[in-house]
Amino acid sequence: MGLIKKFFAQTRKPEGFLGSLMLSCMNLGHARGADWALDFLKDVSPSSIVDLGCGGGRNVKETLSRYPDAKVAAVDYSALSVERTRKKNARAVASGRLSVWQEDVAELPFGVRTFDLATAFETVYFWPDLEKCFAEVRRVLTPGGYFLIFNESDGVDEVGRNFEKIIDGMKCYTAEELTAALTSAGFSDVRIERRENKPWLAVIARK
Repeated sequence: MGLIKKFFAQTRKPEGFLGSLMLSCMNLGHARGADWALDFLKDVSPSSIVDLGCGGGRNVKETLSRYPDAKVAAVDYSALSVERTRKKNARAVASGRLSVWQEDVAELPFGVRTFDLATAFETVYFWPDLEKCFAEVRRVLTPGGYFLIFNESDGVDEVGRNFEKIIDGMKCYTAEELTAALTSAGFSDVRIERRENKPWLAVIARK
């Protein structure tokens, strides 16, 4: 495997030096898109939030800032991502506002009806059995709770399709595929937002 392919493979489960470098790139590169997606939740006031696939922790920090009265849980199955998220948000961890978990989204360590909002930024590409994972997210949401997904690929753009060839296990979903999986998992009121001149998708589903 060439160095470039090894580097981009770190998007799936960051580890070691290349993984640390990738997390830094993610924190910088995904910020604008994540903030754009969060803007669609301006009228939502959650008291409990879970970020799934927290990566380098930048989006967790933004969420904590936008919802200063909320408690946040961050989840990633990469030990390095968990470490970086805790470090980047050390003050929130120390105050008890943030807890960070090394877990799999397919089996979340939380009870039913725990969170008012779940977020997933640039991560569902790697979730196995998408419908099952979406059902697990729905399980931990309160009635009326929201699930926000942000993808920089709309499933048909050339860049996303090229990354699928480079990164093993990556799948760029179309808006229709995401809507179908969310609906099958029991979500209602699935809304799709697109960014003009970019293949970005913000998907807002409600339990």
